[in-house]
Amino acid sequence: MEPIDEILTETEALDLPTEPMRLNMGPSHPAMHGTIRMVLDLDGETILNVDVQPGYLHRGFEKSCERGTYAQVYPYADRLNYVSPMLNNVGFSLACEKLLGIEVPERCAYYRVLLGELARICDHFTCNGASAMELGAMTPFLWLLKVRDWIWDILEKETGARMTHSFGRIGGMAAPPTPGFKEDVRAILPEIRKVVGEAEGMLLKNRIFLDRTQGIGILSKERALALGVTGPMLRSTGVAYDVRKDHPYSLYDRFDFDVPVGTDGDNWDRFMVRMEEIRQSMRIIEQALEQMPDEGPINVEDPRIMLPEKREVYDTIEATIAHFKLVMEGLKPPKGRVYSMIEAGNGELGFYIVSDGSGTPYRVRVRPPCWFNLQASREMLIGDMIADIVPTFGSVNMIGGECDR
Repeated sequence: MEPIDEILTETEALDLPTEPMRLNMGPSHPAMHGTIRMVLDLDGETILNVDVQPGYLHRGFEKSCERGTYAQVYPYADRLNYVSPMLNNVGFSLACEKLLGIEVPERCAYYRVLLGELARICDHFTCNGASAMELGAMTPFLWLLKVRDWIWDILEKETGARMTHSFGRIGGMAAPPTPGFKEDVRAILPEIRKVVGEAEGMLLKNRIFLDRTQGIGILSKERALALGVTGPMLRSTGVAYDVRKDHPYSLYDRFDFDVPVGTDGDNWDRFMVRMEEIRQSMRIIEQALEQMPDEGPINVEDPRIMLPEKREVYDTIEATIAHFKLVMEGLKPPKGRVYSMIEAGNGELGFYIVSDGSGTPYRVRVRPPCWFNLQASREMLIGDMIADIVPTFGSVNMIGGECDR
């Protein structure tokens, strides 16, 4: 048989029919963060099309919330975004308090801000550290998670749990700040600044890191807005939307801080926006530490909402009955519906609650930022290479608990 190059002319050889190759990627933890499957159509190493398929976690958050009392939702809310669960606690508390028409004491509002901003720093450390690690930079990953673990020490001291705290309460918090809380937070801030500077010093002039992030995974401002993208992903495109600024809650209108924005909406901008947001969170924390009262109530004083003191439960029949009814039947907000939102680690986290007047929510609907950010990943990946999937998908910071509801 004659060699094919002797049979075909050069032009004919280039016109040989080819078909895209279909490749399954995930669900596997190292690449797809556990619960995402991608079906890729490839031309060589170039992505022609991608079908992003969530749904492998089987969480069922919303229906689970409609089976118990309002207070029993907190463990579920923790597991929406299990990287910064304290923000979920605060978000659900504010929604219920809006339904009840109450406001927590000032000291509680400051306490929520401080715990929430610490959780936001942990979230950004996890995302940026993992993104660097997925590009081969293991050292910054270990540095960032080292300090995250020190922040977890503080959260554990305050709440009793390192990760899923279930510390929020409707009308307040489970417990007041510990005596050394302010000193612990002040002590960790220099360490956070130090490790952020070290990580940036190692990465921001690294040729490999620059080539793998700049101009990769681009999302335009127009498409981000059309798809409902929020948080660092939206701000990386140049839109300075932050719920803390545009719709202030929990005293955020008292703090002086900036909203970092990017220009190109690529992996580089998303990384840099999160790094700068860590610094802005520290600014908020420093101001909140100065303004927060050292004394005062941490919960609303309403026996229809808050559990009585444990000593009173043991000593008086009135407190025993109140405790029993709140635990078994739950607090009973008036009939109605509310939507309340906060700025979570990945963007606008909203809770829509419908009350029928009973102690169990009639409907709970969550507006998770990851769900909307995830749908933008298809456009961010098409046209790039297979090797770009992991860093781009990592910069989305998809948390499965928010998507698989």
